[in-house]
Amino acid sequence: MLTHRSDATPVEMLPGVTRRTLNSGKRMMLIEVTFEEGAVVPFHSHPHEQIGYLASGRLQFEIAGLRQELAAGDSWLVPSHVPHQVTALEPSVAIDVFSPPREEYR
Repeated sequence: MLTHRSDATPVEMLPGVTRRTLNSGKRMMLIEVTFEEGAVVPFHSHPHEQIGYLASGRLQFEIAGLRQELAAGDSWLVPSHVPHQVTALEPSVAIDVFSPPREEYR
């Protein structure tokens, strides 16, 4: 399936955090997340495996007790059910893949 970014509806997840579902199949989903500086995705976990790539900006991740700053070009893996949090250190754009797809993001 081919999708234009302009066709993906932006959804405000949290203050300063917006997601777009760019594409989705039966076993995985591609999401773009934009962050304003200072925005926080608080600690949470989910049954989905999550892998991502930081397209621009700087984010501070905390995954399973490990805190690390990531810059454009860096990536992450969040295993299923592992608590994690993200703080935007500057305006940022991240690309996330979830498997299986998150039904609430369709």
